[in-house]
Amino acid sequence: MKRWQFWVGLAISAAFLYYTLSNQPLADMWNSIIHAQFLWLIPGVAIYFIGVWARTWRWHYLLRPIKKIPLRTLFPVVCIGYMGNNIYPARAGELLRAYVLKNREGVAISASIATIFIERIFDAVVMMLFVFVNLPELAGLKGQSGFVGSIQQLALVGTGLFFGALLVFLLAAMFPAVTTRIVEWMILHLTPVRFQLKLHGLAARFLDGIACLRSPRDALMVFVTSLVVWLLETGKYWFVMHGFPFTVSFFALMLMNGIVNIATILPAAPGYIGTFDAPGVAVLQAYGVEKSIATAYTLVLHAELWFPITVLGAYFMLHEGLSVKAAREEAKAEPTAPTIESPL
Repeated sequence: MKRWQFWVGLAISAAFLYYTLSNQPLADMWNSIIHAQFLWLIPGVAIYFIGVWARTWRWHYLLRPIKKIPLRTLFPVVCIGYMGNNIYPARAGELLRAYVLKNREGVAISASIATIFIERIFDAVVMMLFVFVNLPELAGLKGQSGFVGSIQQLALVGTGLFFGALLVFLLAAMFPAVTTRIVEWMILHLTPVRFQLKLHGLAARFLDGIACLRSPRDALMVFVTSLVVWLLETGKYWFVMHGFPFTVSFFALMLMNGIVNIATILPAAPGYIGTFDAPGVAVLQAYGVEKSIATAYTLVLHAELWFPITVLGAYFMLHEGLSVKAAREEAKAEPTAPTIESPL
């Protein structure tokens, strides 16, 4: 609560939430919610958890060079991580996930964080791809929504940045000896002496964590799995849409998925309150959906994305007897523990 980032995130969430709820009759929005066909949430939850299983398989694949861990062992850990992101600030779920894996399987926190960071890079690339393939349609919507139209320029810049970051990681993974020499030179010449030993250890474990990317085939497999993960999540958007009185194309929902997840990079309150909702409503409005219906749909969708994985993750966390405080203390105790913010 004392960290300034928390208060900045809270302020940003409040501003986005105000933008979402303003300039519309709230009674109409509530009427849209209570008259929604909630049976469509059931297949939405089902396809979402298929996506969570696909995320688990992807992490299993990334961890193989470090340690082969069964999917049934990783699935609860993944659920705990996403639960942590939903209820704790600063994406503490990522650290929690690495901490649980260290306790269960002895994998160093810094190596786990490296694989999680790679996941987020691939996620960001797929989100940018979702926006990029819809750029012609987005250009046509520009006149109807300045908020959405401005995403066009952001998408072009962001696509270059994230593809550039992915290229750097691929080259670092494929040429570990060269990367090690470059990193050692930078540590030796650009960092204070008292930090150099820790940074050497951190760099070594981080390179272990991206070892899966040394094979182009493995990197392609991670990308394809990431694409499947987010197409499944878009499928959830599609199922939930059927509970409300509007219809847009699957590609429009891909665009919405890409934009709302890009927006969640911004600091926000736990659970991405506001930063998920405002862009989602803006995209649907640009497609001609009435604001009260778009808001009702987006809020219900957000709740369904938040609630099931949070409940399941909390169950697994209580079963493990874990806490975020213990995870942070463990991370500080590890000599080479990193502090890395995820791009998504």
